[in-house]
Amino acid sequence: MGAQEWLLLVILSVLWGGSFLFISILVKVWPPLTIVTARVGLAAMALWIVVKVSGVAIPKSPKMWLAFLGMGLLNNVIPFCLIVWGQTRIPGGLAAIFNATTPLFGVIVAHFLTADEKLTANRLVGVLIGLAGVVVMIGTTVFNRLGGDVMGELAVMLAAVSYAFAGIFGRRFKAMGLPPLLPAAGQGAASTPVLLPRMLTPGQP
Repeated sequence: MGAQEWLLLVILSVLWGGSFLFISILVKVWPPLTIVTARVGLAAMALWIVVKVSGVAIPKSPKMWLAFLGMGLLNNVIPFCLIVWGQTRIPGGLAAIFNATTPLFGVIVAHFLTADEKLTANRLVGVLIGLAGVVVMIGTTVFNRLGGDVMGELAVMLAAVSYAFAGIFGRRFKAMGLPPLLPAAGQGAASTPVLLPRMLTPGQP
């Protein structure tokens, strides 16, 4: 990778890692579904503004929007709800480590669902080294809380599994020749109507 790609990767890591910190703060004042709906809805609006400004053609095919909905469920609704709910029970650092298992689940899911991404020793070692790096950066003291709330830990782990399936599901958009911006905006737009009614329901979790 070149310098630009490394810079983008660092920025993405900071933004993604920082989300666990902000979730830890927000769960003290907002219900989980409110946090998730606000996150997805605001992101969808911002992305659609970029889509309009960029002049990217918006698909009208119901089949395409159904695919956006499937991606939104796997990549937004399910994992975000699980992570935010999980962080009402476990600290953000521990949640980040569990979420870092996504590549591990990714190589396992890809092994069974794709023909060109079979599990190899090198891939497995690479994923484990990456996971160890996350642990080193966050600090091993976070493991003092390991096992303190199994349900919270399991929720975040299942979110990682959902992300793994989303990664495989999302391959279809590349095959269709869609610019990455469009599936990102589409999944957010398709996810928001799913979340909004439940968020407005009294007594939401």
